[in-house]
Amino acid sequence: MKKLPIGIQTFEDIRKDDYVYIDKTAIAYELINQYRYVFLSRPRRFGKSLFLDTLKNIFEGKKELFEGLAIYDKWNWNEKYPVIKISWDGQLRDLAGLQSVIIHNLGINQERLGIECIEKNNPAVCFAELIRKASQKYKQKVVILIDEYDRPILEVIENTEKAIEAREFLRGFYSVIKGSDEYIRFTFLTGVSKFSKASIFSGLN
Repeated sequence: MKKLPIGIQTFEDIRKDDYVYIDKTAIAYELINQYRYVFLSRPRRFGKSLFLDTLKNIFEGKKELFEGLAIYDKWNWNEKYPVIKISWDGQLRDLAGLQSVIIHNLGINQERLGIECIEKNNPAVCFAELIRKASQKYKQKVVILIDEYDRPILEVIENTEKAIEAREFLRGFYSVIKGSDEYIRFTFLTGVSKFSKASIFSGLN
């Protein structure tokens, strides 16, 4: 009997260690082919992080992990895309913590992609630089995956001043996506709330 993947959010671990997996790759294939920008709002513990990681493995061309799944015979596995994945895990109770978390995230992506930002301590500038350099290095457009885009605001939602501060920081950071459109193949964001309908994503609307 297969094991249940309780708390596991890594697609590769689920497939290699023979955990139960509900195939959602047909949905992934449809989203990838119909849209360039996707925003998914669902409650926590709804499988968003696992789906995001599934997308990462698809775009990185890890064909062997998808054998027997819906996307296996549909996807062009010869095409591999550079993926920038951002997750807001860490201390987000103030602007300094928020900046530290994103600088760390961007550092992980730089290391994985073999790229170094000149402006490492300027998150928005580094993000734009990373997108452009990744596209140029790999001669492919970039895939951007952002998990819980709204978490920095939700962490301080009871403090209006801090929430506004976090919102303004995120607005500047996420505006990089629109400004880098020529380098982007696909963008997928998950979240719990729908702040996107307010002003954080005004640049993408």
